[in-house]
Amino acid sequence: MTSMSLEATRSPSRRSRIVAGTAVGAGAVLVALVVLLQALRSGGSPDPTAPNSTHLSAVLDIGVLVFREGLECILVLSAITASMVGTSQSYRKPVAAGVAVAFVATLITWRFAIGIVDALSESLPALDIQAATGLLAIVVLVIVMNWFFHKVYWTGWISLHTRRKRTLLNRAAEPRTTRARILWGFALLGFTSLYREGFEVVLFLQSYRMKLGGARVLQGVLVGLAVTVIVAVLTFVANRRLPYRKMLVATGVMLGVVLLVMVGEQAQEMQLAHWLPTTPIPWLDGVIPSWAGLWFAVFPTVETLAAQLLAALLVLGSYTVVRVQLARHARLEAGGGAA
Repeated sequence: MTSMSLEATRSPSRRSRIVAGTAVGAGAVLVALVVLLQALRSGGSPDPTAPNSTHLSAVLDIGVLVFREGLECILVLSAITASMVGTSQSYRKPVAAGVAVAFVATLITWRFAIGIVDALSESLPALDIQAATGLLAIVVLVIVMNWFFHKVYWTGWISLHTRRKRTLLNRAAEPRTTRARILWGFALLGFTSLYREGFEVVLFLQSYRMKLGGARVLQGVLVGLAVTVIVAVLTFVANRRLPYRKMLVATGVMLGVVLLVMVGEQAQEMQLAHWLPTTPIPWLDGVIPSWAGLWFAVFPTVETLAAQLLAALLVLGSYTVVRVQLARHARLEAGGGAA
């Protein structure tokens, strides 16, 4: 009887290990399939310097960014709709309507952004436009990763929507408040939850569109949207509790790598546009292979390597500062509780 009870208590952890092992195995199979596909298309071993490789890496970069933004939107929406049960469940419909309108508004913003960038490209050199949009993309990516550095920013964005939801629910109980006003308020909550993320993605993708064209950008967006839709269905339809925090941290780390690659590419584009000087490092020519520049934007020049070093210091420095602040805050709380 005792052995049966021990087996029963161990079954959940064993089940979680099986699930984790299955996920890792599926990921390994997926990577192997991608490598095999590249090998078949290249007629042998995958060549990291092949032209299609940079397209594949760009599609994956775009997919990661879209998925991370979609994941953040899902977290905010789940915080808004979590307590909408019973009589308040009807308020989920205006939230969903606001999300739908925000999606359409994001597409309209995309069209406006394309028109503005294309109009500028007619009067300015193409290299200058690419350098400018690349700088904009880096700024947007740093803003996107800001939650990873500053916990106050991340929790504040969710708590802002949560407080607004509570205010609307409290007003709904007041006799003088009209139902239309409450519905508009919840629709605005849904709209801001998605449009903020969509606006950031639109700005970020202009750099990739200038370099690769709209077809490659669309492929990356579809990849990110597909994974986001799966997580949304599991969250809002199947009511599954997923490890959102770990997923956000994982995508945040991947975006950190994307940031370093973009900084290297941006520094090289600024050199081509004569915004930055080019100072070669001769002894690195034989050390850094050509595929490192194609895949990771690592070039043997002082300016590109210095820019990537500064970006890495920004990422690691911001993370270290926040960890120290959180540890200090925890010690102060522990000291106050002991007192």
